[in-house]
Amino acid sequence: MMILDDFFWRAVIAGIGVALVAGPLGCFVVWRRMSYLGDTMAHSALLGIALGFFLEVDLMLGVFAVALAVAILLFIFQRQKQLANDAVLGTLSHASLAMGVLMISLMTWVRADLMEYLFGDILTVSLIDLYWIYGGGILILLTLHRLWRPLLAITFDTELAQAEGVPVIRIQLVFMLLVAAVIALSMKIIGILLVTSLLIIPVSAARRLSQTPEQMALGGVLIGIASVVLGLGTSLQIDTPSGPSIVIASVLFFFAANLFPLRKFQ
Repeated sequence: MMILDDFFWRAVIAGIGVALVAGPLGCFVVWRRMSYLGDTMAHSALLGIALGFFLEVDLMLGVFAVALAVAILLFIFQRQKQLANDAVLGTLSHASLAMGVLMISLMTWVRADLMEYLFGDILTVSLIDLYWIYGGGILILLTLHRLWRPLLAITFDTELAQAEGVPVIRIQLVFMLLVAAVIALSMKIIGILLVTSLLIIPVSAARRLSQTPEQMALGGVLIGIASVVLGLGTSLQIDTPSGPSIVIASVLFFFAANLFPLRKFQ
């Protein structure tokens, strides 16, 4: 237990927990080309933080609630097809971000450092956060394990999957719920503006080196963990923000992976 008394090691352990979940889930974000959706839900997290302050509840609960609400709205708009997807995503992304800033500014009794939530801060990781990250992470991984094959089927041929009896709508909703949960768990490590990068960059690097979906998921986890350790180590040594440091580390792994020839798996 002594190791948990040091803020740096708490941040490393928390970052590893997030990477374990972000790797497998990020595969589907990349395969389904949903990075902009991830950004939209991440931007909505600031509104969730404002809601958490207003209701005086745990901020992760507020972030999860708002991200889930945004995911459901996106799903409804996509089903109706009355507006272009990018227009809906852009509108919800900027509206929720602006509303979050306005709400926090109006709550004069709240003294919040927005930079801490936007870009992450290793100093704020607590034991309670570790319980949230690993407890929530286990539930996410168990759910994703059960949905792995149906999600693969939907990702590569939605119509065929539906014809085979896969409950497409339900699985898509659960997938969005999982993305919302990862965003809530990740905000203190990497920040809400950068959280999507941990879902996308490590698995994109692993894609170059993988021949199966499972190899890509495992590779994304390993590269994500390496990015967290390298990024936080750099942050500690040269006093840089933790979130951006983790992102730059993952980008370095991405460029390094692109030095190798592409494997057969696409």
